[in-house]
Amino acid sequence: MILLGIDIGSSSIKVNLFDAEKGQSIAQAFHPPTEMNIVSPHHNWAEQDPESWMRSLKMAIGQLKNNHSQSLKNVGAIGISYQMHGLVAVDKNGEVLRNAIIWCDSRAVEIGNKAFHDLGENFCLKHLLNSPGNFTASKLKWVKDHEPAVYERIYKIMLPGDYIAYRLTNEIKTTASGLSEGIFWDFEKNSVSDELLNYFGFDNKLLPEVAGTFSIQGQLTAEMAELLGMKANIPVSYRAGDQPNNALSLKVLNPGEVAATAGTSGVVYGVTDQKKFDTKSRVNTFLHVNNSLMNPRLGILLCLNSVGIMNSWARHQIMGGQINYDEMNKMAAQAPEGSDGLFVLPFGNGAERVLCNRNIGASFHGLNLTSHNQSHLLRALQEGVAFAFQHGVEVMETLGVGLSVIRAGKTNMFLSNLFTQTLANISGAAIELYNTDGSEGAARGAGIGTGFFKSPEEAFDGLKLLETIQPNHHTRIHESYFQWKSLLATTLQPDI
Repeated sequence: MILLGIDIGSSSIKVNLFDAEKGQSIAQAFHPPTEMNIVSPHHNWAEQDPESWMRSLKMAIGQLKNNHSQSLKNVGAIGISYQMHGLVAVDKNGEVLRNAIIWCDSRAVEIGNKAFHDLGENFCLKHLLNSPGNFTASKLKWVKDHEPAVYERIYKIMLPGDYIAYRLTNEIKTTASGLSEGIFWDFEKNSVSDELLNYFGFDNKLLPEVAGTFSIQGQLTAEMAELLGMKANIPVSYRAGDQPNNALSLKVLNPGEVAATAGTSGVVYGVTDQKKFDTKSRVNTFLHVNNSLMNPRLGILLCLNSVGIMNSWARHQIMGGQINYDEMNKMAAQAPEGSDGLFVLPFGNGAERVLCNRNIGASFHGLNLTSHNQSHLLRALQEGVAFAFQHGVEVMETLGVGLSVIRAGKTNMFLSNLFTQTLANISGAAIELYNTDGSEGAARGAGIGTGFFKSPEEAFDGLKLLETIQPNHHTRIHESYFQWKSLLATTLQPDI
């Protein structure tokens, strides 16, 4: 069976043709070739036009058509991965009412904070396992308060992946995992939280029908099939947020297993069978893709908004866009470990959950104008990102998530030996790198949803380990990390 995986990111749309019998990718493509536009009409806002996702999806599949048209026609199922926590609102005709409010938008922080107080911290943490924070439910409340004319016309709200599935199948559905990422899910009742809906004044009818993560969720329409060069009635049989999907793509399915990504944002995602929460909601708990009543599987997620996006900023603003990321990595490695006392707080892309939804910006500290050069700046940036990861990992460890091994795809910042080794050194965990990504994970997920693979474990039997980076126990990077933590604490005082 040929499977099609679709990954709806905030930077690009990726697609993957996957041969399920051989357990290997046939071809991949992505669009646009540079980062997708994010609209920011006001400070700390971040929006995208959902139609731009569809345009890029069509362009990416169009690339596959050039050399793999027959494989496209033989696709037997479609899986979708998507950027989490976004809000897409449509009217009764299925027309988008406004730009999607995406994951790194910070406008609803205070709405979520007020809900946390009003609903009660005990209720939120026990039932939602999170503060309503800056998630989808709070974003919808912002629309209700500030754009009432838009809100009154909303027929359904969707997550980005729900919207793409709708455009492919003409059916509006979501998943329990998706509702949990929007903070609509009551983990005690195993259903949508009526208390949260009532508090915000939302009608339950705004939420889509719930489908299983691995299930036949709709079929490709004849019109869309003709447009994409595929057969009609192909099932969409899997959808998941990008981080649960990334964990799936790395065969991170059971308690004690941990996945990481370092794309636009950075994530460490650990699986547990316990309903655990951080009292400050610095890390967040959602339903994992393979959760069931009999075998609970929850994902504890650390998210950093500024990871690859800060690397991109450095490429364009420090290096003038004149060199590529590989050359940047080589230049960064020319500076000594610890960057000769130069530190970076790598934030600046909206409110950071791990900082209790504070937005402290990105900043360089200890800059010496006579001794520091571009290589120091680039190394300090990569070390700062690794330090920020470790800061969040220490919160996760209080919830029982142990990190002896981290699995990651060899892509984005994990292409940097410097970054990967620094993270291994500072965390003490071995890092296993695999040749996979979210689009391939979505394709494998589609095979599970149709029953071609009998289990998630079977779907990933052919997953190949590329390399393992062991921590260096003789490094002095911990001294730099302690200085970085002290600097962060001083910056955050007196609030945290």
